[in-house]
Amino acid sequence: MLKDDPQLPKRTGMASMECSASLEEYTSSLVSTLFPNQSQDKVLSFSQSSTNTRSSSRSLISQKELGQRQVPRSQKKKKRVISPVPEKILDAPDFVDDYYLNLLDWSSDNILAVALSRTIYTWDANTGEINELVTLGSDDYVCSLSWAKEGQYLAVGTFKGDVLILDSHQSKLVRTMKGHTARVSSLAWNGQLLSSGSRDSTIINYDVSQSTPIVSLYEAHAQEVCGLKWNPEGTQLASGGNDNLLMVWDKNNADRPRLSLDAHQAAVKAIEWCPHQSNLLVSGGGTADRHIRFWNSSTGACLGAHDTKSQVCSILWSKTHKKELISSHGFSQNQLIVWEYPRMSKVTELSGHTQRVLQMAMSPDGETVVSVAGDETLRFWRVFEKQSLSRSTPLTKRAKNSMKDSCYIR
Repeated sequence: MLKDDPQLPKRTGMASMECSASLEEYTSSLVSTLFPNQSQDKVLSFSQSSTNTRSSSRSLISQKELGQRQVPRSQKKKKRVISPVPEKILDAPDFVDDYYLNLLDWSSDNILAVALSRTIYTWDANTGEINELVTLGSDDYVCSLSWAKEGQYLAVGTFKGDVLILDSHQSKLVRTMKGHTARVSSLAWNGQLLSSGSRDSTIINYDVSQSTPIVSLYEAHAQEVCGLKWNPEGTQLASGGNDNLLMVWDKNNADRPRLSLDAHQAAVKAIEWCPHQSNLLVSGGGTADRHIRFWNSSTGACLGAHDTKSQVCSILWSKTHKKELISSHGFSQNQLIVWEYPRMSKVTELSGHTQRVLQMAMSPDGETVVSVAGDETLRFWRVFEKQSLSRSTPLTKRAKNSMKDSCYIR
């Protein structure tokens, strides 16, 4: 419906009719001059004819193409390349091929410690220097080790049930703590508090600053405690055992675990807290289970489970890529897998070890992961690099060149 234009004066009577007639005559003359082959009723009117529809379609296509020329397409995010070849390989003769032990750790000072039977060696990632830190007696061997947060002190669990504290700067034994009646297969620091898990099924918490170090005892597992991890806040301890149980303990309550989770069908050694999300805990089961499971440590709810098709030996959460984690596996693939959480889609698989990959450790900058296997080799993988290398130095070429540095830890 047409409306009067309030800005124009209104015309009435004969003047209006004369104006209308004059306008019609002018319009007719203009149309016949510009469009001599078309009738007047097709001008400035809607039409449903196929000809006009096609013309309209061509007009729309032209506008789309014009828009694409004016606004460049957003570039797709480049998928980062993870080299399938390790950067370095170190031979580790006499490494004990035992699923329940924890014989590898990387300090905040960039020093890697690895236990080969009775002897602990350190490898300085800054200089490449290898040193022998300590050798136990002929009737003993190393079952676990763990660096304190500051990087100077190394805790060692032995077959005889002792817990040793070594000063790596001075290469000497600081103290020996007793309490277990069987081998100490797992260790975890929480400030000055050191927790040890044993084949005697108990967890002892030591305050290493005290002359009488034992401050509490956790008793709930029925078999060997092979996995221990404190959460980043230092308020909860997760423990895994050969009894197929995953437990979560509150720091100030030694009477009973906060949670006792029995979803796994095999030993639970692989335990890791998410460094980016509070109360998110991940665990992995042995050969009869093969699953990686995610937990809410406040409620005990299982947030997801994924069948990896292989024994899960260890898990690390990336420090640099918040939605990624890496797991190492035994029977039957003996590989490492980088996963994207929470979909658990595979980012990449890393092969090369010929026997089960028993443990991993991460460099202080979070970019490199080292793995150790029953094949007596340590392999360094640049998995979580923050920025890609330049195109002139492909990862594969760099990794292959670095393999020439392979040497024995003796």
